[in-house]
Amino acid sequence: MNPQTIKVACSNCNLRELCMPIGLNAQDLDLIDRMVAVRRKVKRGATLFRNGETFTSLYAIRTGFFKTSIASEDGRDQVTGFQMAGEVIGLDGIVNDQHTCDAVALEDAEVCVMPFDEIESLSREVNALQRHMHKIMSREIVREHGVMLLLGSMRAEERLAAFLLNLVQRLHARGFSQSELILRMTREEIGSYLGLKLETVSRTFSKFVEDGTVEVKQRHVRIVDTEALRRIVNPQTSL
Repeated sequence: MNPQTIKVACSNCNLRELCMPIGLNAQDLDLIDRMVAVRRKVKRGATLFRNGETFTSLYAIRTGFFKTSIASEDGRDQVTGFQMAGEVIGLDGIVNDQHTCDAVALEDAEVCVMPFDEIESLSREVNALQRHMHKIMSREIVREHGVMLLLGSMRAEERLAAFLLNLVQRLHARGFSQSELILRMTREEIGSYLGLKLETVSRTFSKFVEDGTVEVKQRHVRIVDTEALRRIVNPQTSL
């Protein structure tokens, strides 16, 4: 066996509630354990899958952080998303049986490999798994709509505030702090994702610091005033 693959058991995974359906009986869990046969380690800067690569599996992120990106016409990388532990990556490949973006590890990571043909087969036996896959796909659609709204109508301050609030909310769901986070991505990558220039991202961070809304030490960010960030995104809440 490849030394980068390790036998995995979903039934004993502390992220099970985040990436697997709740309320499965022992028999269903055993079936899923057999489907998710291996984990794969991905070093920081390494690629999990590439644009154009044949789609075979979905990946549940066990540890680490990823970014997805596509090459724009002028050859630059356009960041399309950031994914963290407990989230599923690779859904882009379902439509045409090939991946439409690159997935790169922003830190050393480990993923559970879930062969898609086995997911489809097992979904016919375990209704909870089928519903769960639909929820994951629906969440991805909602996220895409949120990003389109972000890029289409928001000013720089609103974009960065919404980004920080979303990130800390997702991290909190995984047991991390409600107010502190370490940015695994660079300011340039944040700018690419939010449709902002690097200087604008840096300037907006500086403004948040001056206003006493956040504290920033290199990649460590502490949100001092969550309500102030929410008011930036949705001014009506302050009325």
